[in-house]
Amino acid sequence: MQLRNKTFARFNSQKNIFPRIGICGITWLLLTMTGFADEPTLNLAVRRELFIDRYLIESMPGLELRQHAPSDEGEVLRFNQPWEGMFCTYSTIIKDSEKYHLYYRGKDGGSDGKGEVTCYAESGDGLVWNRPKLGLYEVAGSKDNNIILTGTGVTHNFSPFLDTRPGVPRAERFKALGGLLDKNATGGLHALASEDGIHWHDMYNKPVITRGAFDSQNVCFWSELEQRYVCFLRVFTKGTTTSKEWTPSGLRSVARTDSTDFEHWTEPGSMQFQPAQDCHLYTSQTHPYFRAPHIYIATAARFMPGRHGITDEDAKRLQVSPSYYKAAKDVSDSVLLTSRDGRIYNQTFREAFIRPGLRLSEWVSRCGYPALNVVQTGPAEMSIYVNQDYAQPTAHLRRYSMRLDGFASLRAPYDGGEMITKPLTFQGRRLMLNFSTSAAGGIRVEIQDASGKPLPGFTLTECVEIFGNEIERTVQWKGDSDVSRLAGQIVRLRFVMKDADLFALCFTKDSK
Repeated sequence: MQLRNKTFARFNSQKNIFPRIGICGITWLLLTMTGFADEPTLNLAVRRELFIDRYLIESMPGLELRQHAPSDEGEVLRFNQPWEGMFCTYSTIIKDSEKYHLYYRGKDGGSDGKGEVTCYAESGDGLVWNRPKLGLYEVAGSKDNNIILTGTGVTHNFSPFLDTRPGVPRAERFKALGGLLDKNATGGLHALASEDGIHWHDMYNKPVITRGAFDSQNVCFWSELEQRYVCFLRVFTKGTTTSKEWTPSGLRSVARTDSTDFEHWTEPGSMQFQPAQDCHLYTSQTHPYFRAPHIYIATAARFMPGRHGITDEDAKRLQVSPSYYKAAKDVSDSVLLTSRDGRIYNQTFREAFIRPGLRLSEWVSRCGYPALNVVQTGPAEMSIYVNQDYAQPTAHLRRYSMRLDGFASLRAPYDGGEMITKPLTFQGRRLMLNFSTSAAGGIRVEIQDASGKPLPGFTLTECVEIFGNEIERTVQWKGDSDVSRLAGQIVRLRFVMKDADLFALCFTKDSK
């Protein structure tokens, strides 16, 4: 403190120093003298931030981060066509404007990989799905089916996405990766493209990613955060993977590789986990969250080998494929992981995101694998889809719903608590909250300077208490919501809450 006082005295003695160094310089000097310059300053700009991790949080006495379970909305598509069968899996949901696309693997044979095709369905609302008769491939003497790929070597784990890269050619608006690495090194992931999401072509007629254990969905997308294509693929924590062969060992895990042109990819590097990974992850289903694309959401399938979820009698009653039941004894659920840099998974919540339900059929091997992508299905609703009843005649896709941004929240009990953010800057005119309270609960917000001093006009006593249940509510102080005069300054936000959940916040540029 003595050194800081001397520093202040030295600069205070030079009468014209502050006009010369400007506002930014003054801010830096004051923060240095008060000991806050070493703290990282978050730049929120006008991004939406979710309370899915501790990214914003400096302290939160009396509060907790709470994961929320999606609501089971039931079956939306039964896989009952001859070319689909009981081994349908690896689904992807893509929302393209007002249209929803569904892609999934069909298998008219057994679990040995024979007879695999890629199927397509579509929807206008994400709730009711139909299979268009595409006429592309013949099955049992008829082309009246919804098959879009077969016999191409990429149908096993076909994983498409809508390419949002600025300037992407219309013929490549949809892209995908798919394929296997075989012992002769002729496999790997091929790059495919399509204009309409139905008619696909191999872009380079060769595998573009050849290192990995590709026997699962290997997901990819254009990253607005990283300004490149990113692929999250299957690896093993102790296995060796080369272009010649792969020997799986350890836990099923995730690696990433990236590309600027979708043809040339970097060497895959294993993802890091905080805390450390301790369970198999069969698929990661990593994707940018559509309302905050700088945050990657992973609705991963957690795989527990050696755990028998049903008895032999149960298997007979459910009509589980006898050969499959004999070979596979395991159970699965899904877990929620997040990443803000594409290289580290934050395992903020270790409990299941979606548990197997009361239906015994969901405790069969390889059930409960989430489809890729969470999509909006209503003004205040988003949905995640899950493959259920694997290896059974009742195999189907199931929908689960959540409120927008509702993966997790900052939860306050009835006795209340508060949270103070890390130092941050923002742009915009209003602070918007996605929140829910009880009739007795409420939220107040105070804006402080970097040292924690309340700023006049934005103190806790001046804040109009917020209560109710809304996706977007503007915070007001004495009836005024304009915070634009603080834009660009280093501030902290203090939330005082009672019997409430705070899901997300966002500074917006509009004044309404």
